[in-house]
Amino acid sequence: MKANLTLDKYAPISKVDPRVYGSFIEHLGRAVYDGIYQPDHPNADEDGFNKNVIDLVKELNVPIVRYPGGNFVSGFNWEDSVGPKENRPRRLDLAWRSIETNQFGLHEFEKWAKKANTNTMMAVNMGTRGIDAARHLVEYCNFPKGTAYSDWRRQNGAEEPFNIKTWCVGNEMNGPWQIGHKTATEYGRAANETSKAMKLVDESIETVVCGSSAPDMPTFGSWESTVLDEAYDNVDYLSLHRYYGNQENDTANYLAKGKDLDDFISGVIAICDSIKARKHSNKQINLSLDEWNVWYHSNDADAKNKPWQIAPHLLEDIYNFEDALLVGSLLITILKHADRVKIACLAQLVNVIAPIMTDEDGNAWKQSIFFPFMQVSNYGRGTVLTPIQKAASYSSKDFENIPYLDSIAILNDEENTVTIFALNRSLEDGMKLHINAGDFEFNTVKEATQFAGYGMKQTNEDGKMKIAKNDKFDLTQKELDITLAPASWNMVRISLK
Repeated sequence: MKANLTLDKYAPISKVDPRVYGSFIEHLGRAVYDGIYQPDHPNADEDGFNKNVIDLVKELNVPIVRYPGGNFVSGFNWEDSVGPKENRPRRLDLAWRSIETNQFGLHEFEKWAKKANTNTMMAVNMGTRGIDAARHLVEYCNFPKGTAYSDWRRQNGAEEPFNIKTWCVGNEMNGPWQIGHKTATEYGRAANETSKAMKLVDESIETVVCGSSAPDMPTFGSWESTVLDEAYDNVDYLSLHRYYGNQENDTANYLAKGKDLDDFISGVIAICDSIKARKHSNKQINLSLDEWNVWYHSNDADAKNKPWQIAPHLLEDIYNFEDALLVGSLLITILKHADRVKIACLAQLVNVIAPIMTDEDGNAWKQSIFFPFMQVSNYGRGTVLTPIQKAASYSSKDFENIPYLDSIAILNDEENTVTIFALNRSLEDGMKLHINAGDFEFNTVKEATQFAGYGMKQTNEDGKMKIAKNDKFDLTQKELDITLAPASWNMVRISLK
């Protein structure tokens, strides 16, 4: 099978906002307790953080982490999570029907984030609370000193403000499962006034308003329109969430689901721009895909879980090789929309539908999806080029005319390199990919790798998965020919003249 990709330096999509390589930590299952926080283990540091996990998070190079939820936040009183630990109350977490001990809270997360070289994307409770709690939380986190809440932060050990700049105004408020679920009008009005009050405390922050949890929600479209009608002038981003699974055990159809995400993103952009036009506004609302991943392996186990445990095993998907291929495709899709998708959070980071898993002994290991995410996060920095490709295509149960090649190229001016990420969706055939340099001139191949050769259902529980070198290429100043294995995730980094 042959395919072609042409690079065009004069057709940029956008510079990548590094926040698209964000992730998510929610007080859910073992994401926090026995995940990033394990104070009784010999491997923990002086703050109780699992050092193995921190090392792997640094390897992923995650620039922002959404916290503390998720569904959890809609019943959360942030004040419970600060101050002396012995005074913090235990609460019923109604979202996941667990016991929350509050032994890990806001200050602990800020300390962890600094050690993990990341920043916080804070969510506020719009389910059981609203304007007052949100404005007080911004004051607590960001105001220097001299007020009740800023001085309370200093009393609790943080002399300097946290300076959190990205804030979610609630979570999935369109969902009937959400504590405090609202109609679009109710939520839109509340979100507008809450965001306005938060920005009066700190005008430098940006806020994310809740869009639809999925495109198949019955309110999709009308929800976004109504919410933006109410809140357009006082918010900066609209959220969207999307998860995928292969319940039907149809790999070819599964690997085509990047098309679903592409359609979802395009649809939400169209809605945002229709409101912009109707309001005669010069302001552009961008997107925050602040929950996305594969999620289906753990559904049966979760249905049998007993309620009211502390840090129960919940949403612990063990990912296989085909999941990693799809995650690579979803990353490419996100980059194709880099002009409008400015924030994206792989949900989640540790133990809960996550690239990193831990066991009770404090060991941490990489899931299959770790590998494509790590490569794109580290090397997908720069300007995304419009993909000009030609490849054979196939049709599956749910999709038509899906190219066997899924690819994107990123120009890094600082390093004078072009990085190409490419997925070969064919399960049987290798692919000879011809890359035309266009107006660039190639110098050397700095790195060519492939993630290939595993069974579709193979996991990395034995720790043997790895990124391998690909030496099957020929390079000239204007062309690169490289062979992609069947069912493979690939990266090529080329230095330019």
